[in-house]
Amino acid sequence: MNQDQLKEAVGRAAVEHVPRGCIVGVGTGSTVDRFIDALAADAGRVAAAVSSSERSTERLRAAGIRVLSANEVERLPVYIDGADEIDPRGCMIKGGGAALTREKIVADLAERFVCIADASKQVDRLGRFPLPVEVIPMASAQVARRLAALGGQPTLREGVVTDNGGHILDVRGLHIDDPLALEGEINQWPGVVTVGIFARHRAQLCLLGTSEGVKTLHF
Repeated sequence: MNQDQLKEAVGRAAVEHVPRGCIVGVGTGSTVDRFIDALAADAGRVAAAVSSSERSTERLRAAGIRVLSANEVERLPVYIDGADEIDPRGCMIKGGGAALTREKIVADLAERFVCIADASKQVDRLGRFPLPVEVIPMASAQVARRLAALGGQPTLREGVVTDNGGHILDVRGLHIDDPLALEGEINQWPGVVTVGIFARHRAQLCLLGTSEGVKTLHF
């Protein structure tokens, strides 16, 4: 299967992990787009969705699925989203699409995180993909210096403003042996909105698109 077929296959498989009639958490990205399409094809599968980006909100509404604000729900049974990298413990790097903060907010509402990805996203150790960090614009240089002191090479993602009005620093050269500790360290720096390490909100399950079909990984 080619890349598009793999995304379509995992998108369809993810629908089976969404309880019928629930409010579902929906992430962002090209693989999630396929999940939204599969959800729309199963009319009435969900009562509504909570979305992590304006992009996904538009696609959900175009598919006839009602979108609620995160402030309107207390808990979600499941959150479906992709990843830029996922390690053997279910920890992820996310934020290639600049939606990491809202993704983390919706993930925090969910009882279960189901990651949908293709096999190229599977890594032994996080850090090959540049680590996104969303920052308040006035703090971008200050935060960049602190990231450089950790051994990273941060660059400002040019021309990108997040749905929250933030900027994105992409950090290359980090070898992330302890994702939970690094997430906690960077998140407490003044000016950081959030870092794209999802260790506290790691996946419990990953639907991985491979040449042999969709594999289910439990963490």
